[in-house]
Amino acid sequence: MRKRVFKSTWIVYAVAITTIVALGVLGCAKAPEKAAEPIKIGGLFDTSGPTSGVGKDYAQGAVDAADYINANGGVKGRNIELIANDYAYKVPEAVALYKTYRDQDIFIMQGWGTGDTNAMKQFITEDKVVYMSASYDSLLNDPSKTPFNFYVGTSYGDGIRAAMLFINDNWTDSSRKPRMVFIYPDHPYGKNPIPSGKALAKSLGFSVGPDQVVSLSAKEATSQLTNMKKFNPDWAWIGGTTPSTAVIIKDAAKLGLGTKFIINVWGFDENLLKLAGAAANERAYGMAPFAMWGDDVPGMKPIVEMHEKKHPNDSHVVRYVQSWTSMMVMWEAMKKAETLDGPGVKAALETLKDYDTGGLTAPITYTSTDHRPNTSLKIYKVDSQGKQVPVTSATLERKPEWLGQ
Repeated sequence: MRKRVFKSTWIVYAVAITTIVALGVLGCAKAPEKAAEPIKIGGLFDTSGPTSGVGKDYAQGAVDAADYINANGGVKGRNIELIANDYAYKVPEAVALYKTYRDQDIFIMQGWGTGDTNAMKQFITEDKVVYMSASYDSLLNDPSKTPFNFYVGTSYGDGIRAAMLFINDNWTDSSRKPRMVFIYPDHPYGKNPIPSGKALAKSLGFSVGPDQVVSLSAKEATSQLTNMKKFNPDWAWIGGTTPSTAVIIKDAAKLGLGTKFIINVWGFDENLLKLAGAAANERAYGMAPFAMWGDDVPGMKPIVEMHEKKHPNDSHVVRYVQSWTSMMVMWEAMKKAETLDGPGVKAALETLKDYDTGGLTAPITYTSTDHRPNTSLKIYKVDSQGKQVPVTSATLERKPEWLGQ
């Protein structure tokens, strides 16, 4: 009797153990694996402030690029999460937003303006946050001073120098050198490149007239242009954004000025034709470090496909291309990074050499001593038919003394 009890007890134990094991195996089979947390990217954009005329399309391009990255493998098997916030081009709001992201341990950000990026550069350095801005300010490209700041467009300093060289190379009056003035908003974006432009203009023998300050939110510029007319410049540099640039060009036409205008990257895009109309014809020239929307280059294909998939009834301009390019360069570095943190992504960016953006920009190279992505761009003009046509390509020598200027 004892034997039967003993044997029966073991049978019960065996059945119980088998059942537990089976249930455990089934449980393991059914329990889903916990998805890896997405990599958060801080986003600072202007979609309601004085640069929102170019900022809205830029922000949309960044959001769509994030979706494209996730649809194409993400980063090391993880999705990215772009946290896109509008700071309305206000420096205090930008600083507060940056600190919020930093305190969430976000180590890489897509930023916007010159004033705010410069206001935060000390924090960026101390916090070792990779900060890829839409400001191509030359004060941000010297890694001995700003080691964690990057951008993908030709610097404002190189852009304004390329403009001066273009004017000089195409000047045909042998009796004198051109008369030049500089028009810009009272803001770091407008002011910072001016010393570089003036220095080269004067070294080329240009006569430089009085500066004219025109706000980014200007509705008219007749007083500034009337004052400028006294000097009667052959050329004027405009360092504004597209809406204010259109105001200047339209008022110049109304006043009968013969001045030609050569325009920084943020003031020359497809919307300029809509805003300035025929006043821009044979009068407006623009610095173009990026392919225009829809250009026939390989890098444009995924951009157009994403646009058609997400919002086919919208229209876009080069601003969308600019942010897309910044996101693609960020993605490449994150994939290459040995560690997914600020120092790791910074080191990966500094290994990029002649990185091919598919024709969206000139090839991009960063080093540990030079964060200028390239020194090349195209120069466009608005022709007599109101079309933007490229007239030349410009590549400046990568002079060490121009680093940070």
